[in-house]
Amino acid sequence: MARRLELRIGDAHDALDRFEAAWNRRTEGRRMKPLHVLSMADLPVLLRTLTPARWELLERLRDAGPLSIYELAKRLERDYKNVHTDVTALAKIELIERAADGRVAVRWDVVRAEF
Repeated sequence: MARRLELRIGDAHDALDRFEAAWNRRTEGRRMKPLHVLSMADLPVLLRTLTPARWELLERLRDAGPLSIYELAKRLERDYKNVHTDVTALAKIELIERAADGRVAVRWDVVRAEF
């Protein structure tokens, strides 16, 4: 089963609505399907978080598999410090993960944006 992440623009009410729907399904005895959602307050926040350079980083990392930050910076032909900053930001919001050996990888098979 593919690991999916949904990116959404919305406020806290969206998260509360999802929680209420899940609660109702559970109390009715219906099957629960895992849902991973990353909500951003508005479009400017999303665009500041997922810059074109960060999106390219995600694509390159997805295609290559786990890499060290040094190797990723080399493949992107970017400065190590800037790639490290981007990796830290993307790891903070769980778009990528760090392995014990220091390599980073994309956590998701599918990332879907919903506005």
